[in-house]
Amino acid sequence: MPFDKDTIRLALTRVAHPTLGTDIVSAGAVSKIAYCDGYASVRLAAAGLHDDQRRGLTQQVTAAVRLGAHQNNEPLHDVHVELTDDKPQMLPASEAKPGQAVAGPPAGRAGAPAPGAQATGIPGVKHIIAVGAGKGGVGKSTVSVNLAVGLARRGHRVGLMDGDIYGPSLPTMLGLGALDPVVTGNKIEPFFVHGVRAMTIGKLVEPEKPLIWRGPMAHGAFKQLVEQTNWTGGPGELDYLIIDLPPGTGDVSLTLAQILRLTGAIVVCTPQKVAQDDAVRAVRMFQQLHIEVLGVVENMSFFIGDDGKEYDIFGRGGAQMMAQRLGVPFLGALPINMALRERSDSGDPTGNFEDKTPRNAPTSEALEKLVTSVEAQAALAAIRSGQMTPSLKIL
Repeated sequence: MPFDKDTIRLALTRVAHPTLGTDIVSAGAVSKIAYCDGYASVRLAAAGLHDDQRRGLTQQVTAAVRLGAHQNNEPLHDVHVELTDDKPQMLPASEAKPGQAVAGPPAGRAGAPAPGAQATGIPGVKHIIAVGAGKGGVGKSTVSVNLAVGLARRGHRVGLMDGDIYGPSLPTMLGLGALDPVVTGNKIEPFFVHGVRAMTIGKLVEPEKPLIWRGPMAHGAFKQLVEQTNWTGGPGELDYLIIDLPPGTGDVSLTLAQILRLTGAIVVCTPQKVAQDDAVRAVRMFQQLHIEVLGVVENMSFFIGDDGKEYDIFGRGGAQMMAQRLGVPFLGALPINMALRERSDSGDPTGNFEDKTPRNAPTSEALEKLVTSVEAQAALAAIRSGQMTPSLKIL
């Protein structure tokens, strides 16, 4: 996808207007967009905004444009944001483009309360991010594990919860086989592996025992993992808690929305159409639950053989086009190769980042890009929700 004015406009739909309860594009606050040879310019109608709101808006717009450029592999030299004293012209619903928000009250502010209206965060946890998928087998757990390890390698304090209570994968993917759970008081101590604090139902039940649970039992098990794990003990607070959800749109996802205030959700999809159909349902589920969708990850985007040759087995780019159609960010594409499969089976996700051989380089580079995209989207989502305030670093 070329990086141009339309791409920038799409990126700006992720920036909330400080007072109008919608994004700045739908609010009619974007009066001009220009882009040429790595230089972007955005003009905004900002009548009625005080100085702090103007500064915050400028920083959010700059961050959104830079993120859009990063996602499209476009070198960006500078972003100029001009604020005028003109009044925004609200965009009527009849003029909205597909995937673009329209003017109106924010979700959950009018009528029935949002499903997560009474949800709270976990004390001491800055960002809670759910990783979901419309169907099984698309690599949701692979993305969750490697995202958590990648964030930890950048110095973040990270927790990883295996919320897939019917088919927990973390015991294998993190190499937890020889470890036993420890209980302190009424709290379960998370395992500390690969720089990540992890907890999974798979270490609290017999290894080969099938988890045949109806809805209330699944609700209770998930709630126990969230509330009775000592996430912030020991080394201190968490910057990120990644929650690997079961596939589909069932009880656990609803429980998540009811008990936790999330920074947002990530949807994992493989390129083929049959996977996209279910991924769209997952995106719509999170939106219906008033959980912000941070973006889509295309897993198994292509296969890398031992000869280094790339094969588009499932049709590369399908999930990216789906994300563009839905108007949600595309966080990156991950390849699959023999080394990635071997490390998932042997519980060595750290090796996916440390192995710099030509055989593994496309995988490690794709994972690093994914981590960068998630960091940026989580920061923007936290600012929009009021959980964080913008900051400016002068180097």
